[in-house]
Amino acid sequence: MSKEGGTEAPIRHPINFEHPDFLDPKKLDDEMRRAFDICHGCRRCFNLCDSFPKLFDMIDESENEDVESLKSEQFEPVVDACTLCDMCFMTKCPYVPPHDFDLDFPHLMLRYRVAQKKLNKLPMVPALLANIDRNAKIGVALSSLVNWASNIKNTFFRKILELVAGIDMRVKLPVYNSETFTSYFKKNIYPINSDAPSKNRKVVIYSTCFVNFNKKETGVAALKVLKKNGVEVQEAYPGCCGMPFLEQADLTKVVEQAKKVSKDLLKWVDKDYEVITLTASCGLMLKFEWPLLLPNDKDIKRLSKSTSDIDEYIVDIAKREGLAKGLQEIDGGVTVHNACHARAQNMGIKSRDMLKLIPNIKMDVVERCAGHGGTFGVMKETHDLAVKVGTPTARQIKNKNNKYMASDCPLAGKHLKQLETDTNISNDEALHPIELMAKSYRL
Repeated sequence: MSKEGGTEAPIRHPINFEHPDFLDPKKLDDEMRRAFDICHGCRRCFNLCDSFPKLFDMIDESENEDVESLKSEQFEPVVDACTLCDMCFMTKCPYVPPHDFDLDFPHLMLRYRVAQKKLNKLPMVPALLANIDRNAKIGVALSSLVNWASNIKNTFFRKILELVAGIDMRVKLPVYNSETFTSYFKKNIYPINSDAPSKNRKVVIYSTCFVNFNKKETGVAALKVLKKNGVEVQEAYPGCCGMPFLEQADLTKVVEQAKKVSKDLLKWVDKDYEVITLTASCGLMLKFEWPLLLPNDKDIKRLSKSTSDIDEYIVDIAKREGLAKGLQEIDGGVTVHNACHARAQNMGIKSRDMLKLIPNIKMDVVERCAGHGGTFGVMKETHDLAVKVGTPTARQIKNKNNKYMASDCPLAGKHLKQLETDTNISNDEALHPIELMAKSYRL
């Protein structure tokens, strides 16, 4: 007999995407209907994103007000509204495994998208945007020109971009670094603090595509804080973690990236270095999504166990050896946005725990989805939905009335800052929490 709701820790099954049943149309349709029927009867997730209101309204308005009344073609809007934030699985659903109902709504939506991709039903532009390494190398090489053309104030070129590529002209796009963080790292001259309590630690920064190509400042802050704490630091960027490909349901490409990147990073693990990630989505990929896609790969599992988020790592130093002296008060309060992909790592609010180490800090935490979801918040077709989901979150941040906003997800932070322009937040977009630690150290 099934229990009504689960109380055990959720677990996730491997994504066996090469099994014949994974894309079997009948089996997929049956599973969609089974899951939708359970969701419709529960409705705890009604306020997370637009997938669930769409689903519930669709069923309520059907002929017999049940899932069996739906046509299979009606499933697509529900799938399209999912950003793969994982919050229904992590925070709301009482029927995730090991419960007998065995629901994993985000991975079911991913499965449906893989089927759509096989039938060439997914849009082309987001798939092209997912090729981060190719696109960003051009962006960095031509950063002045690309940043000028893509600036939100450049309405002429942005309108052309919207008409040609479907990228909403209202969206403030990320800018490109004039040099990669990898190039910057090779020139860094910051000394290691040999008096720090954690002076025997060694890490390799997996700089992630966003830091490497778009937001070098996060990497610079992490480098300075780690060296301040006596940590020997190396850097590696063998390629993108594959999250953009995951969002576009290209699981073969995700696996390809996982094997490529892990091969390089494991060379450092073999030399007793720990791997540090600088964005929440990339940490989620290395720790959880890669092992689910490659459940029998011992190297992937070994890398997962050797990987930490930068906030998580600094908190570990504080607990085990104690941080280097020198943290000082900062000039204003901080609102921490606990990003969905940080929450999905199931490690607690490490950004909050880390920033608490700053003396006399005034801090508030907001735990709601920003609604950005990779290209979801950028494309004209879905931008309004991203705004709808993110507006209550931005409103909460505004009401905290702090000077700084911090988020482990740079795209979420940028989206939220743009949604509330009349705030007292001093920075143009969310800072990474490690940047506030560097500010506190006066680095």
